[in-house]
Amino acid sequence: MKITKLTLTPLAAAITLLCGSAQQAQAQTASAAEQVAPPTSVVVTGSRIARASVEGPSAVVVITGEEITKQGYKNLFDALNNQAQNSGFTTGADFGNTHTPSANTISLRGLGPNHTLILLNGRRLADFPTAYEGAINFTNLANIPSSIVERVEILSGGASAVYGSDAIAGVVNIILKKKADGVDVNLKAGTTSRGGGGDRRLQISGGRSFEKLNTVFSLEVLDREPLWSNQRDFMAVREGTPTNTLSRKNVNTGNFHDLGDACNALGDLFGGSQFKHTVKKGSYCASNKVSPTYWTTQTRNRSTNLFGSANYALSPSTDLFAEFLLGQNKTANNTRGPTWTSSSADNSYFFNKNSGVYEAWTKYISPEEMGGVKRYNRTWDDQASSVSLGAKGGIPGTSWRYEAGYSASFYKSEGHVQRALANIDSFFLGQKLGVDKEGIAIYAPNQARLTRRLTPEEFNSITGQADSDDTSRNQSLSLVATGELFALPAGPVKLATIAEAGHQRFANKPDPRINQGVFNTLAKSAITEGSRRRYALGVEASVPLLKDLNSTLAGRYDRYNFAGRNEGKLTYNAGIEWRPVKPLLVRGNYATSFRAPDMNYIFKARGTGYYASSTDYYRCAQAGKSIETCEFANVSPGSDYVQTGSKDLRSEKGKSYGLGAVWSPSADFDVSVDYWNIKIDDLVTNLSADTLLRDEAACRVKGDLTSPTCLDTIGRIQRYALTALNKPGEIREIRVNPINAAYQDADGIDLSARYALRTADWGKFTLKGNYSKSFSKNSRQFAGDVLKDELDDLSNQDWRDKLNASLNWNVGNWSNTVFAQRYGKVPNSGQTAFLSPTTLVNLSSVYKVSERATVSVAVNNVNNRIKRDTTGGWPNYPVGNYSPVGRQIWLELNYHFGS
Repeated sequence: MKITKLTLTPLAAAITLLCGSAQQAQAQTASAAEQVAPPTSVVVTGSRIARASVEGPSAVVVITGEEITKQGYKNLFDALNNQAQNSGFTTGADFGNTHTPSANTISLRGLGPNHTLILLNGRRLADFPTAYEGAINFTNLANIPSSIVERVEILSGGASAVYGSDAIAGVVNIILKKKADGVDVNLKAGTTSRGGGGDRRLQISGGRSFEKLNTVFSLEVLDREPLWSNQRDFMAVREGTPTNTLSRKNVNTGNFHDLGDACNALGDLFGGSQFKHTVKKGSYCASNKVSPTYWTTQTRNRSTNLFGSANYALSPSTDLFAEFLLGQNKTANNTRGPTWTSSSADNSYFFNKNSGVYEAWTKYISPEEMGGVKRYNRTWDDQASSVSLGAKGGIPGTSWRYEAGYSASFYKSEGHVQRALANIDSFFLGQKLGVDKEGIAIYAPNQARLTRRLTPEEFNSITGQADSDDTSRNQSLSLVATGELFALPAGPVKLATIAEAGHQRFANKPDPRINQGVFNTLAKSAITEGSRRRYALGVEASVPLLKDLNSTLAGRYDRYNFAGRNEGKLTYNAGIEWRPVKPLLVRGNYATSFRAPDMNYIFKARGTGYYASSTDYYRCAQAGKSIETCEFANVSPGSDYVQTGSKDLRSEKGKSYGLGAVWSPSADFDVSVDYWNIKIDDLVTNLSADTLLRDEAACRVKGDLTSPTCLDTIGRIQRYALTALNKPGEIREIRVNPINAAYQDADGIDLSARYALRTADWGKFTLKGNYSKSFSKNSRQFAGDVLKDELDDLSNQDWRDKLNASLNWNVGNWSNTVFAQRYGKVPNSGQTAFLSPTTLVNLSSVYKVSERATVSVAVNNVNNRIKRDTTGGWPNYPVGNYSPVGRQIWLELNYHFGS
């Protein structure tokens, strides 16, 4: 794009053009100049105004598609997840038991996935239809083929004045290639030195340029094997109290009824690990391999992604553009096996007419009894699609430029979960004979039905599949105009204006048979759905104050319509760039930002579920046991929860500022330092179950029942009465709902440096480094609470600092890269102390066989290092912070067809 000198005349035409079409929310169109990359100007994320330099008033980190390959990243998400600015702990495909095992996301500055705005070519995508951790909406990063990525730009700090809602912690703009010649075929395969978790990938990408038409396409097919816990020796056995796999208990006395020789007769189950376990109150069958048998630490995934784009020069001054992205994912994982407890839909015990006492029967069904462990896998079928089209060019009769566009995206996720059928009690206990005066079910069971081995056919008769259907969609219209407003002595004042309108919708539809009594549950499941519209007008200006001093200003008004009400937000930002000498840039910025409440928070109907695992800190404290030795710690599956939404939520409000400097004395050397500070008020939050349980224990132990937090917390933790026959004093459910009560702030520093050394005989050496450190991170739940230091809080799993460093050596036909990442301290699993920092190293080597062919080998985690942590018990590593995979080895072949 050629940037020409403009006069004041086009302003009226541009504003008239804008105001005639206020319909979309492509606030994300940082794209107008991304369609072409001119040597004299470039549009960088954080602004719609083209400038001569990538550096501006706000720091922007750029990752190229080439760097994604050379630094050993598996895919686009892997590259973003490992950036120094991504300090937040997130659960995703490799976390194990999570609400969204088929999706991956990031959390810039540790402020949560919902505070990082993700754009594709400057445009929003539909949210993943299932809420992250059952609470917040987010964008999935799993469906974008890395072969078509030109670069990724990461802007830190607030940017709502340019992009609207969500841009509080920062913006990630994934910019895809706009032009290609020929076809590239890429084959990549990987394995692990410890076994399991293999990967295979096929990419076919390319394009063709005609006289007026440029086309680009990419097809990516991925196949990833799961990694089971029993494939890693350090978590193949769960130490401590073994899992109860078969028992009969008198609930009045708590004594276990002896099952005779049943445990020995069934000793071959769970891989031959089942045995008779004796405790003070009797004996039962048990195994210490149940959790490792039913737990995938890496999901099974098969996906196909297809991208295509076209740009057509309709006239010398007008271009038409269109692009689409289609993705299909099939995911499977396993986080718990099938268990049965008598009358589990009621009180979990019954009156045994034969023995005359109240009893609780339990059976954990083994893989050998149901035809293999995969029979109980949870699976998801996801389809994602997006399309955008529009026109851009010069406004007739003026020298201003415009871009008008429409974009739409759709996401569908079908979940398939195995559940016990309503006939399971009668299968083990026989016909129900009625209820006693307390409403407790009466049976006259035969113990042989409990202790005999099941067949796969019998298992199928008591187990069915529940199917959920979750969808989300987003569509938007936008109109952008850019040009020069008038000239000042130091240069032209440049202006960008935007009008947008958009609509979002989502729906979570559980299996209707849940409410029809088909499955073994009395809990009802309701459809959660909702929609909202949004409109926005914004303006941005670049004002040269002096020859070496430039300022930027932006303002934007967003209006949301949802839940029968309207809410508007005005945000603004300002930035300054000063070059006292040519190699030095001093910069600063201040921004206000906001986030409209998550639609899941607003429209959530009564939802129920269970946590992956729970620790009852109060009962551990009562027993005088540490977390490492407490039998109530890390119990899986965890406690049940009940969650509801709130239509009265307000938008979150953010403020951020930054100050930095860039020193670039030559094309081969640059260094930058940037301080950042972000604050969020009226933070919408669902408290974590672990935080609630810890706070409840602390409140009860010290006798604090009156502080705001303690009053709220104790009311949320519902327990069975101490006089209950079964589960006395245990957690019945945890009640959570979103509130506008929280506050959070964070500040820190980013450092980056690059040095290139060019030699005559040894080629070119390039050294790069990026470091990010959080100075502070504070939060409080309610206005009356004391501000909590999250960096010292042992329940906060976010990284305190990260360092990335790479050395690339290009010589002849070889390109070799060493990439090292140092992870700073994080709390251990027992939350008793911090784990020491850890450094992992990747190596890669690319050889150019010919002008068309390259071969590369990459080794991730060269030292085969797995961070161990036994303080919280099994699985004996810090889940989510580190990977249990170990060393990975990759072979990649690429061949180019065409010119």
